[in-house]
Amino acid sequence: MRVLHVVTLHTPTHDFGGPTRVALAQCRGLRERGHQALLLALGDGFGDEELPHEVEGARVRLFQARHVLPRFEVSGITSPALLTRARSYVRSADVVHVHLMRDLITLPMALLALRAGTPLVLQTHGMVDPTENRVARLVDALGVRRVLRRADAVLHLTERERTETAAVVAPAPIAPQYRLVNGVPAQERRRKTSGPPTVLYLARVQAGKRPADFVAAMPTVLARHPDARFVLAGPDTGALADTLAHADALGVRGSLDRVGALDRTEVMEWLRRADVFVLPSIQDAFSVSVLESMSVGTPVVVTETTGLAPDVARAGAGRVVPSRQDADNGPLLGAAILDLLTPEANERASEAAFHLVRDSFTIDAVLDELLSVYGRVRGAGGAVGI
Repeated sequence: MRVLHVVTLHTPTHDFGGPTRVALAQCRGLRERGHQALLLALGDGFGDEELPHEVEGARVRLFQARHVLPRFEVSGITSPALLTRARSYVRSADVVHVHLMRDLITLPMALLALRAGTPLVLQTHGMVDPTENRVARLVDALGVRRVLRRADAVLHLTERERTETAAVVAPAPIAPQYRLVNGVPAQERRRKTSGPPTVLYLARVQAGKRPADFVAAMPTVLARHPDARFVLAGPDTGALADTLAHADALGVRGSLDRVGALDRTEVMEWLRRADVFVLPSIQDAFSVSVLESMSVGTPVVVTETTGLAPDVARAGAGRVVPSRQDADNGPLLGAAILDLLTPEANERASEAAFHLVRDSFTIDAVLDELLSVYGRVRGAGGAVGI
């Protein structure tokens, strides 16, 4: 089967985060199962390097991003060259799988798939929900509602995402909806740590993921574990300077190690070194980093509004804290981290996290469900070559 995935952006430092990582994992998995999967996206940040044709085992076709509407950031980039060739990509696919957001790439590609009559699957990653933003509402009227109504399938991560995406087109009915969680490769063994405690933040350093709360948790932990190391890893997408300044103001900068963007191998290495993984974000629908952390047996601290919070709490795979945005949030995070640094609690949570991923969130299980959805939208059969 020929599957064309479309996502907005890929950069060497994974600045766009979750949607691209999910699309890459799905394409890689489909390829390993003998299907012909191609990821179509914009490329940016490669400088004079040639845009790659393969990323992390997935076939990709990248076109240089043009920042035509800079004030809209990722939503304002496009590529005339990509859009010129888009029709041929869509027509040569058996299924078009669009990782949809309100932008100048994924929305036009979804509309084109509808026009071409190619089976269309949409996955929104929590990025398309009701809004009062006037520009976003205009984009909804110009095309988002149409593709959500007429697609062959719309995928959601959580019940909240399902209802919010459907609300965008209400009172009209949305296309058939299916749940598809994110998944990661099952690991053969749990990590074992030693030495001073290591507490890890590994995500884009942007305000919405609240790295400042990670720093604000440090004094509580350091009061009991003065030798603990806090690691701030991931690409800076706007909040690094303020986060480091916050650490200086709290007098904890000496215990904070800054690590930049990491490749896939480095990500897993850092997750195996950590005693606790912390993601204070209140905007992550279903964090791949949290799944990867649990896959190696590293307990996690997440907020109650993130998509994985119920699973973490139910399995005992870490700690769930309130989604507060005030001065008390740092101490609350700190208390949760301290709890997980107790050897007995850490061991129990580590084992629970490891088995939670193996039982419920492997990429193999995700691919089984994804292929079932593809089968529903196109029927039996397949073809060769993109």
